[in-house]
Amino acid sequence: MNFRIDAGHPCLAGHFPGRPVVPGVLLLEQVVVAIEAAHGSLPTLRLPHVKFARPLLPDECARVELEARDGDGERRWRFRVLREDGVLLASGEAAA
Repeated sequence: MNFRIDAGHPCLAGHFPGRPVVPGVLLLEQVVVAIEAAHGSLPTLRLPHVKFARPLLPDECARVELEARDGDGERRWRFRVLREDGVLLASGEAAA
């Protein structure tokens, strides 16, 4: 799933003044959107493992890649968030 966070997004004004960076929580929100687009609405989603590798700047394009996994009676996904040039921004695991 591809996405772009607009430079006018309200959270960017304080994150960080003069050098805005897309907050990690917005990247994770896109991960949830991608999982729900692929597998339907989920009542609860945990993110037991997340690693942020590089920042995403406003108006840069990025994508979420998912790999579904089974584990311990839970639905699980490994995810990667990549900038459009393939640079890894974040990775981790989600569980429902």
